[in-house]
Amino acid sequence: MTFELQHTDPKTNARAGVLTTDHGPIQTPIFMPVGTVGSVKGLTVRDLKEEVQAQIILGNTYHLYLRPGTEILQKAGGLHKFNGWDRPILTDSGGFQVFSLTGIRKLTEEGCTFRSHLDGSKHMFTPERVMDIERSIGADIMMALDECPPGTSDYTYAKKSLGLTNRWLDRCFARFNETEPLYGYHQSLFPIVQGCTFKDLRQQSAEFVASKDADGNAIGGLAVGEPAEVMYEMIEVVNDILPKDKPRYLMGVGTPANLLEGIERGVDMFDCVMPTRNGRNACLFTSDGIMNMRNKKWEDDFSPIDPLGTASVDTFYTKAYLHHLFKAQELLALEIASIHNLAFYLWLVGEARKHIIIGDFSSWKAGMMRRVTSRL
Repeated sequence: MTFELQHTDPKTNARAGVLTTDHGPIQTPIFMPVGTVGSVKGLTVRDLKEEVQAQIILGNTYHLYLRPGTEILQKAGGLHKFNGWDRPILTDSGGFQVFSLTGIRKLTEEGCTFRSHLDGSKHMFTPERVMDIERSIGADIMMALDECPPGTSDYTYAKKSLGLTNRWLDRCFARFNETEPLYGYHQSLFPIVQGCTFKDLRQQSAEFVASKDADGNAIGGLAVGEPAEVMYEMIEVVNDILPKDKPRYLMGVGTPANLLEGIERGVDMFDCVMPTRNGRNACLFTSDGIMNMRNKKWEDDFSPIDPLGTASVDTFYTKAYLHHLFKAQELLALEIASIHNLAFYLWLVGEARKHIIIGDFSSWKAGMMRRVTSRL
């Protein structure tokens, strides 16, 4: 995998680059739709390619491990062959999902024992086991197993957690380096910076992660309840240390405004379930602002969903029709809203890239922030 940094905004740390994998190139900054169980909810591969224009999607190691399981994925030839997506895929380590299973998991130095949310069966994730699972899934980018501590963690717990994450990272790299890809193409391992909202821990973690000289690096443990300004401060602290010639991935973030603020601070890659999850709940992110499609005000509004037309559904369907579909609880409403929101997110990072290259990102971002944060 290679990363070419093409342009840096003269007034900010915003960057435009190209990340090249064996499954194709990714223009950065980029947003990655989340395909938890190997599919982005309600969307076909054709939707993702033609409407959303996604360049890379995510798979979830925890969910894919439990169902369909690594045996099926290996028989299929990996997730790319299993779901028909022939562009890049990134898999998280499953750590966040496992650590969210409060009450049915136990954390030790060896790893994390947990019970499946599907049938209560007992399992264990160790750094080594997770690397093997991600090899079986066959993602182009594999994430290291880390502990994502609660956002409310005190300093003592955060420091202890970071020590465990660092030791696990060493084991992840050891296992990664002693194994080979299963399907004939290169896989990269990204380590994850942790440290909660404590500046010194974030600095220590970023330095440790940078020392691994990985193909790319991630920032985790943010957008978990801390104020947005604190999140932005932590991004700045970390990106001052992470190597500038490697892609930087901010995990699980977030709103359109979060993306613009992250890009301004030098983040290259984002993912979040928000566009699809909010879309299924009638919340649309548009070029004019945020809309709740269940509101009566849209009942007789026969204008396009979004005049910008980031996807064909934006101009083909009207606000009134989409409002009707949500009120009638039609499945089509969920599909239209999901396509629109993802297409808008991909349009937004694409526009950010254009303005970084042009050199007027700062002024463009100021106007765009007012638009994407307004409620209609």
